[in-house]
Amino acid sequence: MPRGQVPVTAQDGLTTRQRRNRPLVLVHGGTGKGKSTAAFGLALRGWSQGWSIGVFQFVKSAKWRIGEQSALEALGRLHEQTGEGGPVEWHKMGSGWSWSRKAGSEEDHAEAAREGWAEIRRRLEAETHGLYVLDEFTYVLKWGWVDVDEVVEVLTSRGGHQHVVITGRDPHPRLVEIADVVTDMTKVKHPFDEGQKGQKGIEW
Repeated sequence: MPRGQVPVTAQDGLTTRQRRNRPLVLVHGGTGKGKSTAAFGLALRGWSQGWSIGVFQFVKSAKWRIGEQSALEALGRLHEQTGEGGPVEWHKMGSGWSWSRKAGSEEDHAEAAREGWAEIRRRLEAETHGLYVLDEFTYVLKWGWVDVDEVVEVLTSRGGHQHVVITGRDPHPRLVEIADVVTDMTKVKHPFDEGQKGQKGIEW
C-alpha cells in the first residue's frame, strides 16, 4: 500500500484533519512477545509530540523496574528541565499477583486494581494525559476485578484528545469491539520454549 494511502474512502463525514486528530483506543493482545514493548514505543512517539504520557502497570511486580520505565522517566526529567517533549508519569497499580502470590490476598489485589482503574477514570474525565498506557489491563478485566461495562462506557465517552493503549492476553470481546486498532501478537518461536530465561535489554 502506498505511503499515506488508505484502501477505502471514509464515509464518516469528517475532514482529513479531523481524522488525523481522532483519539484512538488501541489493544495489543495475543500470546506473542512485544505487546508492552509496542505500547511503550507509542509512548516514545507521543512524548516527542509533546503529549503528557501516563503509564499504569497493573500486574507486574512493583519490585520490577523495566528498561522502558527508566528511559521514559529520564525523558520526563528532560521535559522538566528543558521543556522538550512532554511530561511523563509511571504508576504501578498492582502487586504482582500473576507473578507471585506471596504479598496479600486475591481480594487485596482486586481492590488495588479497582483503585487503579478509579484513578485512571478520574484522569480521563479530567483529560489529564494525551496517551494512557494501561499495561496488562486485560487481565484485571478477565479476572473480574474491574467491570468491563464501566471501562467500555468510560473509554467510549472520554473527551478531548486522549489516546488509550491496552496490553495483555485474551482481551475482552467488548474491548475488542470498541477499539480502533487491535493487534494480535502471535508467537512463532521464543527462547523460553527451550528453557532459556529472560535477558537484560530483551525482557526488561
